[in-house]
Amino acid sequence: MLCGPKSTVKKARRLRRLMTPPEVILWHRLRRRPGGFKFRRQHPAGAYVLDFFCSGALLVVEVDGIAHEMGDNPQADARRDQWLRDRGIDVLRLSAADVSKAPDSAVEAIVATCGERGSPLHQPAAGPPPRSGQETS
Repeated sequence: MLCGPKSTVKKARRLRRLMTPPEVILWHRLRRRPGGFKFRRQHPAGAYVLDFFCSGALLVVEVDGIAHEMGDNPQADARRDQWLRDRGIDVLRLSAADVSKAPDSAVEAIVATCGERGSPLHQPAAGPPPRSGQETS
């Protein structure tokens, strides 16, 4: 599983409270596990915070606003995408405008991409990990 240093975890927690309206719209749908796929929001990965991550399909979903087209952001996104690809993870980028206009279509595209990459049956077990000293079944 991807993880990040404490500084990235702290940033991810803050970003969960500051999600953009399109991210919130999408999260309300993804948290229902469409197609049986589990998603994490604002997931820390190395130095990065991923908008949404499906570990079962090794897929990152990024909701990109207009800022991603400005300055050196396209190059930064390309470096980040390559870092993820080097770890076997694909990135699906959706425009914030498209998510806002047609959230159900966005979810359909996400589930279709997840289906191409993996099976919901390969998801990690539901629930928290066992406590220290507790047996697993």
